[in-house]
Amino acid sequence: MTSTLPPLRAARDDDSMPLAALIAASFAEYPNCHFEWSEFPELRRPASHFAAKGGRLWIADAPDGRIAGSIGVAPVPEQNAAELTKVYVDPAWRGAGLAQALFAEALGFAEAGRHAEMMLWSDSRFARGHRFYEKLGFVRWPGQRYLADVSATWEYHFRKRLSGHAA
Repeated sequence: MTSTLPPLRAARDDDSMPLAALIAASFAEYPNCHFEWSEFPELRRPASHFAAKGGRLWIADAPDGRIAGSIGVAPVPEQNAAELTKVYVDPAWRGAGLAQALFAEALGFAEAGRHAEMMLWSDSRFARGHRFYEKLGFVRWPGQRYLADVSATWEYHFRKRLSGHAA
């Protein structure tokens, strides 16, 4: 890794396989956390998926041709919120400011849409990610949800108020 962050860009549908590889590698860092293609149909055409929801997906291209990081955001109109998903950073790029740069893109999207909050759901095993979200001002809400997926995932809910926007 160099001290310069990789460039950020809008995702394309042909990012499908390298994005899946990033997510699968991230899951593999945790016990009993498995990547199963059938549980991620949105990865077949990721840019189209986010565009259809009125959202955006950003990719950071690593110099070796892989994806160094990703973040997606889409409106949740009934909650006047923007939901973060696909928040992943390759271990080689963690601690370099890449996650913050990706988050800045999503935050800009949420603020431009005049959303009152940002929200996300995160696997209960992803403690490192939870610390990152809390550092950004997200608060973990009470309760959790069960996905009944191949990994028997339980997720925590996090929310962040956006300043200057009414609820």
